[in-house]
Amino acid sequence: MDDTPRPGHAFRDSQEDSRAARETPDTAQTRAPAYRLAFADPDFLLREELRPVRLQLELLKPQLVMDERGVQSTFVIMGSARVPGPEGEGAPHRGRAAALAPWYDVARDLARRATERSLGSYGRDWVVCTGGGPGIMEAGNRGADEAGGQSIGLNIVLPHEQAPNPWVTPDLCFNFHYFAIRKMHFLMRARAICVFPGGFGTLDEMFECLTLIQTGRMRPVPLVLFGRAFWDGLVNWQALVEAGTINEADLGLISYAETVDEAMRIIDAFDYGC
Repeated sequence: MDDTPRPGHAFRDSQEDSRAARETPDTAQTRAPAYRLAFADPDFLLREELRPVRLQLELLKPQLVMDERGVQSTFVIMGSARVPGPEGEGAPHRGRAAALAPWYDVARDLARRATERSLGSYGRDWVVCTGGGPGIMEAGNRGADEAGGQSIGLNIVLPHEQAPNPWVTPDLCFNFHYFAIRKMHFLMRARAICVFPGGFGTLDEMFECLTLIQTGRMRPVPLVLFGRAFWDGLVNWQALVEAGTINEADLGLISYAETVDEAMRIIDAFDYGC
């Protein structure tokens, strides 16, 4: 490979030195961990003291890749990993979660509709973004793929359910260690957020959205909860108003939908303040 410095780059770059380091004579000194280039030393990068660096890298890598792919805005779909598809695909049947199976096809159709809109912007806007796992997440990536578009999967290393589903666009399939950084990437480009029934992970993501919008830390976007009966049975929003812990106006941050058409009407009518 030509090692001639590129215009505007007077110094050798890290790739050049990384290649050169692999050709260093094998001696007791060069075998010692201390001799490794810091940026090419996994043991060093995984030290406890390097946590701030790893946080920065985990924020930066997906950001750069999405920029290079031209992703400008996303259509976020959240929901349980345990919701199976209509034929049992997407996630194993897990007790009562099987009753939520109809939402799989709704999420799939929703993603298809969003992706059809995305294709009108050359695949740069309204790009479907999910957690990349099974269940509702798989339905979202699957619908996007069936519509002929790309989609993002923000996977995370977990003891279970951590493998990405096969419908995520490979070049947009990311893996995270830090939940906090993963949630930032859910929201950094979000144009709309649709939340299907889910468990602790889905609730964590949903309340993160609500908190950031309520406190003005994030620009308002439509936040649509699918399945009002599920959410009303889970969260007594009015009790929070009556207790004075949120304002009545805060309830306006949330919309409900039962169908794809209903959700798209809510999103299309949303005032982004642009």
